Amino acid sequence: MADGTSTANRWTGAPPNGWDVLKRNRVAMVSLWFLVFVALSAIVIPFFLPDALKTTSDASFSPPMSESADKQHVHYLGTDVNGQDLFYRLLMGAQVSMGVGLVAALVSLLIGGVYGMVSGYAGGRVDGGMMRLVDILNSVPSLLFVMIFISAFDGHFKDALDGMRLYGQEKHWQWLEKFGANLIPYSRIMILVIALSFIQWLTMARIVRGQVLVLKELAFVTAARTMGQSGWAILWKHLWPNLSTIVLTYLTLTIPAVIRDESFLSFLGLGIDDPAASWGSLLKDGAQVINPLDSKWWLLAFPAGLMSACLLALNFLGDGLRDAFDPKSND
Repeated sequence: MADGTSTANRWTGAPPNGWDVLKRNRVAMVSLWFLVFVALSAIVIPFFLPDALKTTSDASFSPPMSESADKQHVHYLGTDVNGQDLFYRLLMGAQVSMGVGLVAALVSLLIGGVYGMVSGYAGGRVDGGMMRLVDILNSVPSLLFVMIFISAFDGHFKDALDGMRLYGQEKHWQWLEKFGANLIPYSRIMILVIALSFIQWLTMARIVRGQVLVLKELAFVTAARTMGQSGWAILWKHLWPNLSTIVLTYLTLTIPAVIRDESFLSFLGLGIDDPAASWGSLLKDGAQVINPLDSKWWLLAFPAGLMSACLLALNFLGDGLRDAFDPKSND
């Protein structure tokens, strides 16, 4: 009787689904709204900032809350060595770093999801051969691969973008000329996205393959085979919808891993080129001016603080999604 009363008090209706569990996780929801706020701020606020804060100035190394030379603007987070407003550069860095993390994670999801589903559903020798390829690729040091990839293709990619700019100039197509010129500082970032996507999909493929091995033995897949549905139809109509929440969970954990790799490579000077910025390049600039005698602390503290907060929020959100949708995590 006591057990029945306990169960009745626990459930007032149908058992909650994963989204209901996630909504009750305060840490995960606060993390989600914080990430949405940072992303929207990085996209919207730069449009409303005055042009004077978007260019270099003579106000080199101005501390936070200092006024500009014309007394018309305030540098809320100070300025860097070139007199550029750190608040503006931090928002632009958020666009690049979070964009790289999201795009690379989505590409890895596409490659790893398809690869893992095909491997798990095919089984047998096909599965064994595909997984051995994943093992071989996993044995390659990931960051070393990215560094070699950037060194090999960065010059060619810059030449292609410069050729696009010159072609637009020759044809008097200002939009093409401007487009090519604006993309040149981002050439390494675009190569970096491709390289990171090639290494991040390996873990995604393993996770998807493991789930498919379990799902393909269930009754609804057997019924679909009996009805004569093709393998591709079963994969996309039946298996993929059942993988979506687990894939979404891993996606939120892949994004911070990509952001960390991008920041590390940008810190080493292998990322974005000036005058564009990412969190990693801002950390590199801040680390170069830190010294015991005259420390420009704001150049390191603010980028490091925002990056750490976003990475922490992404991990909290990923943990919340895992607790909500992973059956093994629910008692």
